[in-house]
Amino acid sequence: MNRRKSLKILGGSVVGIAGLVMIDWKWQLMDQMTHNGFFSFTEKKLIRSIADTIIPEGLPANVSSDNSKPIGALSTGTDIYLLKVFEHCYEKEGQEILKRQLRALDNRTQNELASHFYAVDKEVREAMLVSLSTSENEENRDFFQTMKSETITGFTTVKEVMVDYRNYKVAPGYYHGCADLPSTT
Repeated sequence: MNRRKSLKILGGSVVGIAGLVMIDWKWQLMDQMTHNGFFSFTEKKLIRSIADTIIPEGLPANVSSDNSKPIGALSTGTDIYLLKVFEHCYEKEGQEILKRQLRALDNRTQNELASHFYAVDKEVREAMLVSLSTSENEENRDFFQTMKSETITGFTTVKEVMVDYRNYKVAPGYYHGCADLPSTT
């Protein structure tokens, strides 16, 4: 009797876990299908992977402490910054060029490696981006320069870098009220 009960519990557990996996998969699929925003689901992943390739995790968050967690473009939210900058600050023509270049980069990766750009190793992504920077096509070079400069701008202006790493102070100097002054008499 205990063996039957144990088998029922074990079978129920397996079915429950399989059900959770299927539900998670279904939610991911629904997110991709019903995604509505300026950038598509794939374009967001491409921008995220480009930012991670340009500035990977590795910079210590706080130089003064030894146990600080390393930071990079993704952990500081630089990818979100890029999405907002490209959507709200670029003109329509620049946005179309950016989207076209993202598609071209992903198509090139799929043709050469049979995988999406965001799914390949960082070394391969880095090599693909470097090839864009040295390309004879001016649009490819401009795309790489734009992605690189905006990623660096987004990363270097976050609190984790400015305050914790560079020791930036918003207002240099300090106000010391009611300070004793030497008398001139």
